[in-house]
Amino acid sequence: MLDESLLDTPDALAEADRRGLLRGAAEAGARVRTALRHATEAGIPRLQPDGRPRAVLIAGPGTASAGVAELLTTLAGSACPVTRVHPTGVAPAPGALRWELPGWAGPVDLLLVPTPDGSEPGLALLVEQAYRRGCTVVAVAPSRTPLADAVDRAHGLFVPMASAPNQPAAPNQPAAPNEPAAPEPPQEPVVPVATPEPPTASAPGILWALLTPLLALLDRTGVLTAPPEALEKVADRLDRVAERCGPAIATYGNPAKTLAAELADSLPVIWTEGTSAGPAGRRFTAALAELAGRPAVTAQLPEALAAHSVLLSGPLAAGADPEDFFRDRVEEPAALRARVVLLRDRPIGGLSAAPAARDLAYGHDTPISELEPEEGGELETLAELIAVTDFAAVYLALATNN
Repeated sequence: MLDESLLDTPDALAEADRRGLLRGAAEAGARVRTALRHATEAGIPRLQPDGRPRAVLIAGPGTASAGVAELLTTLAGSACPVTRVHPTGVAPAPGALRWELPGWAGPVDLLLVPTPDGSEPGLALLVEQAYRRGCTVVAVAPSRTPLADAVDRAHGLFVPMASAPNQPAAPNQPAAPNEPAAPEPPQEPVVPVATPEPPTASAPGILWALLTPLLALLDRTGVLTAPPEALEKVADRLDRVAERCGPAIATYGNPAKTLAAELADSLPVIWTEGTSAGPAGRRFTAALAELAGRPAVTAQLPEALAAHSVLLSGPLAAGADPEDFFRDRVEEPAALRARVVLLRDRPIGGLSAAPAARDLAYGHDTPISELEPEEGGELETLAELIAVTDFAAVYLALATNN
């Protein structure tokens, strides 16, 4: 059950937020600015590329890497193929994962390695493999990690991952093998300690810390359009969303809290329309699972109308068995019922399946929530949809898991 009183009690939210998720969501704009500064210091604006790469390969662990790959694929469009190199292994632990370049990868291809960890041996091995194949390598990860050292040996480009404001970068990361380690008290054994970041790759802030330098890089190489002024507008848009969706704003005027409350005891059926809305909806699905432990399904309009029509008319439909007289309403929890969440980018040419989507939902007595960003460039509207749904996933996690 969702504790609605907690949503409108900022102090209670802060006490429940032991993973710092709300602060991470609020600091997304600052992460973009810091990451953009790191990209500049790494020399990305001064690069003189010979031309557009034949293909872009992306390798990294979990939802963070998957989100970066999907967003870059969407933004690149048909200009350049973007392929994610999926890991293999017996467990999701850093030491167990391995990556393998496709057989066709070679000197005309670009390998991007975004990771919030940097200690994965498999990624270091992949960088060495890319160096032998002649691939150009660019990594975004915490500094002073084994991956940073591997990229240096491969003569690649390393960009330190942007840390949260007022937080030193990678404070608990081990030193690279060729660098002296910080002195430790002789009586204290070296043991792993928890990092300030939440362990989940869907945590707000991580995506933008990894994505921003790669946007600047691919803009420089002509794969997509993301000039510095556009990234500054993204940071400004993220700041405005944080003002609208922050914990001090009451539920009735807070779109993220409102969406979280609407999704209580519901199965989110996320329908997206528009180029930017697709990856935002899939990220929302991943964030609901990783942060709030909630299942969700997603599909793009207009195909979603056929794909989910049976779901809306089956046992998960909101109107299924509305008068089950024999159900114990005290002892039995409420049944999980579908609720449509419509994420829309502004359609081009006036063509929209949204009216048909509303008709289908209401025809099956299924409630519907809608989010549509303010006007702006593609990066800005994408950032707004991701930011609002990130906040909603965090509020749902805090109000149902405490």
